[in-house]
Formats: sequence, structure tokens, C-alpha cells
Amino acid sequence: MPGMSLIHVIKTSFGLVVLLLLVLMGVHNRGVVDFNLPPLVHSVVQQPAALMYFGFFAVGVVTGAVLSFRRPKLAKPDQAPK
Repeated sequence: MPGMSLIHVIKTSFGLVVLLLLVLMGVHNRGVVDFNLPPLVHSVVQQPAALMYFGFFAVGVVTGAVLSFRRPKLAKPDQAPK
């Protein structure tokens, strides 16, 4: 694979390990937990722990994507020859 670099393989492997851990948490944590966040949510949210893990994971992925977003640099126009 000419386009695949070592850093891409490492990032892909890391992502797969994180997803595997997410699946394992979902399988083994079926109990209901309370979630309290008084400034934003005024009532107690009761959901299975696995769903909470998935929600926090999703928030982390979106946050990472937003923080790593970069605008492409514009090429500087060539200066006219003298």
C-alpha cells in the first residue's frame, strides 16, 4: 500500500481498540445509572451505563474533530518577474 503510512496504521489500530473497549463496556455494564448536570439538565437522567459511555464517547469524538479541524492554507500568488 503506497499511500498507507505507519502513522495511519497506528491511528487506525488505536481507533479499533477504543471501539472494542466501547463494545465491551456495553456488554458488561447493563445497570441503570443516574446522570446529574444541574446547570443544563434540571431532572435526573436514568439510563443504562453502556448508553452513557457511548454518549460520552460520541461527545469526545465530536470535540476532537472540531479541535483538530484546520483551514487549508491558501497558496501565495507568484510575484511578477522583474
